[in-house]
Amino acid sequence: MSNRRNIKLVLAYDGTDFHGWQSQRKNTGTDKTTGTDKTIQGIIEKALEKIHKEKISLTGAGRTDSGVHAREQTANFFSSIHSMEPSSFIPALNSLLPHSIRILEAEPAHDNFHARFDAISRTYRYFFHSSKSANPWDLRYSWHLRYNPDLNLLNSYARLLSGEMDFSTFTAAGDMSKSRNRYIYGASFFHENNKLVFEIKANAFLRKMVRSLTGTLIHLEKENMTPDHFNEILLSKDRSRAGPTAPPQGLFLWKAEYQHKSLQRL
Repeated sequence: MSNRRNIKLVLAYDGTDFHGWQSQRKNTGTDKTTGTDKTIQGIIEKALEKIHKEKISLTGAGRTDSGVHAREQTANFFSSIHSMEPSSFIPALNSLLPHSIRILEAEPAHDNFHARFDAISRTYRYFFHSSKSANPWDLRYSWHLRYNPDLNLLNSYARLLSGEMDFSTFTAAGDMSKSRNRYIYGASFFHENNKLVFEIKANAFLRKMVRSLTGTLIHLEKENMTPDHFNEILLSKDRSRAGPTAPPQGLFLWKAEYQHKSLQRL
């Protein structure tokens, strides 16, 4: 890759109309009517191909599910174009992408920088609208609960999510991770701008782990279960004991964090 520059992107997207981040090799992310790739990664790779006149591979920090959004997704690709300033990829790509996918930043990165493997943490936020009625735009980006959950009880569960633990209970079928252990830096529920928010930060996440955790916590709160009951479910490593999976529209990849030295080009 010595003749190519590593370019880091920060982007945001509304995932409502897409089949998740990751391009699907077996056409599960392809629109059957048009034959086009309906994944975020696939659409951006097509735009990069138009600019470079060759296929370009894009790597993302997090593999969001179908219908899930991103406030700050980090990605990187290798470019053979040396006459173009990295910042010029922002307008160039945005002119080729749908308005629901926006490139926010573009900068040079170290040749060895990898958006996925170099991320030291990822933060997700899940948004709830807890009132009897909701506006259409609220329904697009939150889970409408139609009642006010007990914040203290929810946080008594969330406080148990700390440190390294096995999250087999909260992974989806088909997860290919070699280890189900993940390190949680913190998790909490709080109110912000008339929304109830669940925020969780970890080194990485299993497939549908955040949505499974969120749905389980809301289910336990409705049933007025104790924190000990949640801890039993967490430690059981039994997927059948988890509650329902929360719907995708309330979930946002909020940010990915890196060591600064991994971003600097030598």
